[in-house]
Amino acid sequence: MSLTLVSLTVSTVAEWRAIRRRVEAEGRTLGFVPTMGALHAGHLALFRRCVAENQATVASIFVNPAQFNDPRDLGAYPRTLDADRAVLEAAGVDYLFLPDERTVYPDAYRFRVTESALSRLLEGVHRPGHFDGVLTVLLRLFHIIRPTRAYFGEKDYQQYRLVREMAAAFFLDLDVVPCPTVREADGLALSSRNVRLSPAGRELAGRFARRLAEGGGADAIRRDLAALGITVQYVEELEGRRYAAVVIEGVRLIDNVPLPPPTPDPRPPRPDPTPASP
Repeated sequence: MSLTLVSLTVSTVAEWRAIRRRVEAEGRTLGFVPTMGALHAGHLALFRRCVAENQATVASIFVNPAQFNDPRDLGAYPRTLDADRAVLEAAGVDYLFLPDERTVYPDAYRFRVTESALSRLLEGVHRPGHFDGVLTVLLRLFHIIRPTRAYFGEKDYQQYRLVREMAAAFFLDLDVVPCPTVREADGLALSSRNVRLSPAGRELAGRFARRLAEGGGADAIRRDLAALGITVQYVEELEGRRYAAVVIEGVRLIDNVPLPPPTPDPRPPRPDPTPASP
């Protein structure tokens, strides 16, 4: 293990368990933010809330190959460890868990978690096996880290719901805490993928985010986005939220927003035609 300006960095399960025993013996709560690195202001908001609500905080950085159904996407995922350490330092994170693939998957991913309902919708339709990889890595990390609370951004709301429901289904002793999506000034949700867009693509991505949040049904939004030249994979409404995935300049972006409240009928209520009883 190595002591850095950012945090105490550990890369093995044995090293982490020694720290976890000390945290537990001291009676401190432990907050956890799992990430794949390429940290940005959205992650920073998660870290700061975690630090504020817990007496010790650990982040993990692990680019999880099991959740990428496209090897090119995995290869293109940015690795920015030095910059990530600066973000962790700014947020006051205490520990960084930095495992390699053999540490997380000593079984070579033979054992995995599969959910059979929500994971088959939305992202699950377009990314077969993605949620198996997400849920499997998170269950393993939860067992290694043993946090009091784990923090997830609402930008990946389907993922948040699956993690929350998995924790309940497997009787995990932790709270899964949702945190609001952090957005740019034009409404685009922060993502490590945004930096791959040209200025024109970035402007178009902002228009996608704004149109998603406006009124109108999913069909109208799909038509409007397509008219802008955006490749639409889905725009769907499910249980009070609107979800979307689009591709701009080869970059896949996802987002979701709460459904806007229905517009009230401005007309006065019609009188009851039934005559009153004498």
